[in-house]
Amino acid sequence: MKIYYYKGRKNVCGDKIRQMRVKRRMSQSDLAARLQVEGVMLERDSISRIESGTRFVADFELCVFAKVLGVEIEWLLEAAEVS
Repeated sequence: MKIYYYKGRKNVCGDKIRQMRVKRRMSQSDLAARLQVEGVMLERDSISRIESGTRFVADFELCVFAKVLGVEIEWLLEAAEVS
């Protein structure tokens, strides 16, 4: 599968995921553990790559991120200006 870039990134939700994770006072390891409880097997390094925009986020992963972080999927998809 070919992964496309949008403004140099592989996802538009990484910044929002980081923003909400920090607001909720969760480490990347904490977030990974909560995702794993929900059935999405991501490790801390995958969270780091998602937040930095170097990893693609599947639709099912996005759904679980929204659930775990307590936000709407639409909010995660609101792309901030990426330089």
